[in-house]
Amino acid sequence: MSLGDERESSGGYGGTGQTRTRLPDTDPDPYGTQRRGPRSSSRGLVTVVGVVVLLIAAIAFANRGGGDASDTDGTTNKPDAAPTAPSGQHPVKTKSATGIPSGFPQNREGAESAGANYAVALGSAEMFDKDKRDAILQSIIVPSRVSYFKGMLDKAYSPAFNKNVGLNEDGSTPQGYTFVSRTSPIGTKVTEASQESATVDVWCSGLLGLAGENSTTPVTNSWFTITMELKWTGDDWKIVTHSQKDGPTPVPGDDRASSADEMAKAVEEYGGFSYAR
Repeated sequence: MSLGDERESSGGYGGTGQTRTRLPDTDPDPYGTQRRGPRSSSRGLVTVVGVVVLLIAAIAFANRGGGDASDTDGTTNKPDAAPTAPSGQHPVKTKSATGIPSGFPQNREGAESAGANYAVALGSAEMFDKDKRDAILQSIIVPSRVSYFKGMLDKAYSPAFNKNVGLNEDGSTPQGYTFVSRTSPIGTKVTEASQESATVDVWCSGLLGLAGENSTTPVTNSWFTITMELKWTGDDWKIVTHSQKDGPTPVPGDDRASSADEMAKAVEEYGGFSYAR
C-alpha cells in the first residue's frame, strides 16, 4: 500500500504490503502441520544465551529494588540511560473515544509511547472499516492533516486491496473466517526532538491474513519500521507525517505454523496492549 511521498517502501500500515513467510511444502494446510528436524547446535546456543539473559535480568532487578525505592540522598532509583532501557514511566490512564491511549507527557518518553500506540492503531483490523478508520485518524493526526490522510487512505484501502488480503470488496470478513491485522511494537527510538516536535522510529512485527480452513491468504508475519513525525497539539502528541520501511528482520525459526483454528482462537482470546516507554 502506498501513501505517496510519505512512504519509503511498498509495505502498508501494519505490514499490509508484501510479506515473506515459510510454509511446509508437502502439507495441504496453508498454516502447515510439519516442522523441520531440530537444529541441536543452534537450539543449544539459544538455550545458553537465554539462561544468561535471564540471570542478568534477575541480578539487575534485584539491584534495583522496589519501584518507589530511593537512595539515601533522596533521589529516585532509575535504570541507566540506554536505547533499550525502559524509563520507568507509567502508562497513560486516559483514552480517546476510539480506545487509543491519549494524554502522553510532553517529553521524549511520551513521544515514544505515543508512537508505539499509534503504530498499533494504524496496523489494526479497524483500519479496514472506513468509519472506524476515520475515527482513528481523527484521534491521532494533527487536525490540519486529517482530511489529507483520509483521502490518501480511502484510495489505498480500495476494493481491490481488500480482496487481495482476503476480505470482501467492502472490507468485511467472509463468513466462516477470522481476519487478522495486528501490529506489535518491538522498540522505539527518538531521532529528533524539541519541546514541540519529535521524530520517532517504531520497530514492529505485524500479522496479516485470513484465518480459516481453505484460506488462500493465511496469516503471515512481517517486520518493518515506522517513522512518525509528531507535533505537540492540544496537550498531546499527534502525527504530522508517517512513513514505513522493511526490517530489521530476524532469521526465521523452525517453529511449526499453527493451524487455522489455533490462529483464529488466539486472535479472539488474546487482547492487545497499551505501550509506555
